[in-house]
Amino acid sequence: MIKRKASYPIENREKMRDGEGAVIVEDLLTPDEMYNRGRFYAKMTLVPGASIGHHIHENEMESFYILSGEAEYTDNDGTVSLLPGDTALLPSGNGHSIRCAGDTPLELIAQILYEKL
Repeated sequence: MIKRKASYPIENREKMRDGEGAVIVEDLLTPDEMYNRGRFYAKMTLVPGASIGHHIHENEMESFYILSGEAEYTDNDGTVSLLPGDTALLPSGNGHSIRCAGDTPLELIAQILYEKL
C-alpha cells in the first residue's frame, strides 16, 4: 500500500493541549493501519512560538522525531533543546510539552502507541 501526500487529512489545531498558537497536523496513518496498536501517527508543524501544552499519557507512550527546526521539550526529567534527528520518548504515566523555539517552523513526526493490547 502507498499513501500519497495529497491523501493525508490535514487539520489546523488551535491551542493544542492548551498550548500557544496553532499546530498543523497531517495524519499519516490511521489506528486501523497501525493494527490498532496505537492511536496517532502524524507529521506536526509548529510555527515559531507555537506549542503543545503539558499533558499526561496514561496506558500509552508517545515519541517525537524532529525533522527540522528547534524544539524546547519538557518532560518529567526537565527541559531540553531538541534538534533535527533527535527523538524524545515519553513512557506511560508521564507528562510532556513541546514548543517551537527557533525562528523557523518546527516539523516533527509524533507517534502514540498503546502500552498493552
